[in-house]
Amino acid sequence: MNYVAPRWLPGGNLQTIWPALYSRRVAGEPPTYHRERWTTPDHDFIDVDWRPGPTGAPLIVNFHGLEGSSGSHYAQALADFSAARGYGFVVPHFRGCSGEMNLGPRAYHSGDFEEIGWILNRIRQRHTGAILAVGVSLGGNALLRWAEEMGHDAARVVDAIASVSSPVDLSASGEAIGRGFNRWVYTRMFLNSMKPKAMEKLKQHPGLFDGAALTAASDLYEFDNIFTAPLHGFKNTQDYWTRASAKPHLSQIRIPALVVNALNDPFVPAWSLPQQSEAGQWVTLWQPKEGGHVGFPQGGPPGNVRWMPGAVGGWLAAQVSAHNASLTETTTHG
Repeated sequence: MNYVAPRWLPGGNLQTIWPALYSRRVAGEPPTYHRERWTTPDHDFIDVDWRPGPTGAPLIVNFHGLEGSSGSHYAQALADFSAARGYGFVVPHFRGCSGEMNLGPRAYHSGDFEEIGWILNRIRQRHTGAILAVGVSLGGNALLRWAEEMGHDAARVVDAIASVSSPVDLSASGEAIGRGFNRWVYTRMFLNSMKPKAMEKLKQHPGLFDGAALTAASDLYEFDNIFTAPLHGFKNTQDYWTRASAKPHLSQIRIPALVVNALNDPFVPAWSLPQQSEAGQWVTLWQPKEGGHVGFPQGGPPGNVRWMPGAVGGWLAAQVSAHNASLTETTTHG
C-alpha cells in the first residue's frame, strides 16, 4: 500500500480538515440512498441508508465515525466506489446520528460491538452475497471489537473487514485530542455537536445525568465521564477507554481484517499503533507516513478523497476473490 500526499497539503491537520470540507468525494453525482428504519431489540430505532447493488453482488457496510452519517465525505466516496464496482452499499447510523434523536436512554460508543453484531446479523439474513464491512474512526474500533469478540464465528456473518483511522488505543487518542491545537479545533467541534444531543437526551429522560456538569465539560474525557461511560455500563472514562479499545485484542480476530492508520493522524498517535507481532496472522496493518485522519487526499486542488475507498475496497475485494478461488479449488479436488 503506497500513499503519497499532495505537496500542496502538508501535515496531518491539513490532510484531515481540507478533505472533509473541500475535496471532491465522488466522480459524478452524489449518492442517493433509500432509508429504512429498524426497530432495535430494546424497542428503540436506527436508520439505515441503502444504495442497492445487483442481486448477489458484494455489499459494503460502512460504520461511520463520531457524529458521522451517510453524508460524511468518506461514506459518499465509499458509495461511489461501490457503485463503480457493481457492489451494494449501506450505512447503518449509530443511534442519534441520522438526523433524528433516538428514543432510548443510550447513544453509541467506541466499543459498541453488541450493536455492530445485531446490525450485521440482520444484514446477513437478507443479503446472499459477500458482506464487506468498513468501519471509520469510532466505527472502525467498534467493528474490530466485534470481530475480536466473535472469533471464528465472525466468518458466518461477514467475509472481511477493514478499519480506517480508528483510535484502537482510546486512552492515547483521548489524551491526544485533548491537547493544544487538537483541543482548540477538534474537541470543540465534537462537543459543539455532542452536547446539544446529550441535553436533548436529558429532556427525554430527566435525571439521566448531571446536565450542569455536562454543560461545563471542556473535553472528551469529561464528556465521556458524565455521559458516555455511565449510560453504556462503564464505571468512568478510564474504564470505558480501557475496555472498549481494540488494540489489546487484535490477535483474537479470525477473519481477514485490514487496519489502516496514517502515522501523522492528529487523533491517533503513531506510538500508540499496534505492531504486526501484536495483531496476529489474520490482521493486515497499513500505516502510511501521511494521510491525516480519514483524509488521504490526492490530486491537485481541491483534491479528492477517493484514494482510501479504492485502496481499502480493493483489498476487501481481493479477500472475496481469494475465498472464492479457495472454494473452487476445494470443490474441484474434493
